[in-house]
Amino acid sequence: MSKLRVLIADDERPARLFLKNLLNGFEDVEVVGEAKDGAEVLDLIKEIKPDLLFLDLQMPVLSGLEVFKLLPKNSAFFVVFVTADEAKAAQIFEAGSVEYLLKPVAQAELRAIVNKAKKNIIDSRSIENYFGTSEKDSGGESND
Repeated sequence: MSKLRVLIADDERPARLFLKNLLNGFEDVEVVGEAKDGAEVLDLIKEIKPDLLFLDLQMPVLSGLEVFKLLPKNSAFFVVFVTADEAKAAQIFEAGSVEYLLKPVAQAELRAIVNKAKKNIIDSRSIENYFGTSEKDSGGESND
């Protein structure tokens, strides 16, 4: 597999830079974009088609949870919420996501998430190849 294409979404520039610097230390990861608010995240997803999205919970315009709810159910990328508030974990689970990291992000936890994302992506692509299906074949995006 080629490098994992990562989009980082956080309204706080220092938080984006911290995460980007950690990710730049991984040879199998390429940070392909950064977003400072929820609307920018949605635009960049269409433009750069990331494999992995790190999504801050609290952002202007659209929160991380609002962005997550607007994503197609069959999105071809792995979403990880990033938050400084562990009490918000319940909201993450209610939204249908189970992956999150607490700020400040620890390198070992980040490595584990990247590995999990890679395995998930490889597994989903293997299934698509086996059945000869893709997002295009399934009728496009759906918000059901």
